[in-house]
Amino acid sequence: MSTLRYRRVVVKLSGRAFAGAAAFGLDSAALGYVADQLIAVRALGVEEAVVVGGGNFFRGNVATEWSIERAEADNIGMLGTVMNGILLRGVLKHRGLEDVRLMTALPMPSMAEPFIRLRALSHLGRDRLVLLACGIGQPYVTTDYPAVQRAIELRADAILLAKHGTDGIYDRDPAKDSGALRYDSLGYNDVLERDLRVMDQAAIVLARDYELPLHVFDFDERDAISAICCGENRGTYISPSTTLVKSEAAPIG
Repeated sequence: MSTLRYRRVVVKLSGRAFAGAAAFGLDSAALGYVADQLIAVRALGVEEAVVVGGGNFFRGNVATEWSIERAEADNIGMLGTVMNGILLRGVLKHRGLEDVRLMTALPMPSMAEPFIRLRALSHLGRDRLVLLACGIGQPYVTTDYPAVQRAIELRADAILLAKHGTDGIYDRDPAKDSGALRYDSLGYNDVLERDLRVMDQAAIVLARDYELPLHVFDFDERDAISAICCGENRGTYISPSTTLVKSEAAPIG
């Protein structure tokens, strides 16, 4: 077995991971891909907690389109994370992984366990994969901040922030500028001072305060999570000891 860089990680998945090529909805092949990537990491001996998004069902920022308050829209989004969590749990078990626990920040005892930090730590210590839904159970908060909070609570070594359609953080929008360069590494303050919208700023500040490393990578790159856990830097790496370094080659053109 390769020497592991991280023994325990939190993987942050957006709802897009469950939608495949579409912006919304569900795709069975995409769910299978998610499950396979998580199982591959577990096979290395890495303990995993997965923060599940729900944007493939509903996003809080579309509240005005539906003439509802943002709090109500966020509540719907939280329910979307639970649906994704149940689906992912089912697919993982179908693929032979029985030790999966879905934990929610809102009580849903007939479908999932309530998130209790010590219980979640116990699950991880017993080599169980933990799925985390509902964020922190409050509106006006994306899943970025809960991902960092849960990582700190669960004593994770790093957060792996899965992206779709991009392989890291760029100095400019690569979709609009073919000369955009990817940052190979950044410090927390680089992200904040340059207003790089990779995560909520509150989440970056919390990660900085607790010196929690983050990897921003392309989830569509097969086995990227495994590679990162084994010591490779894929995408953009943010940590207390890193400085701003841009990739030498333009990604497109």
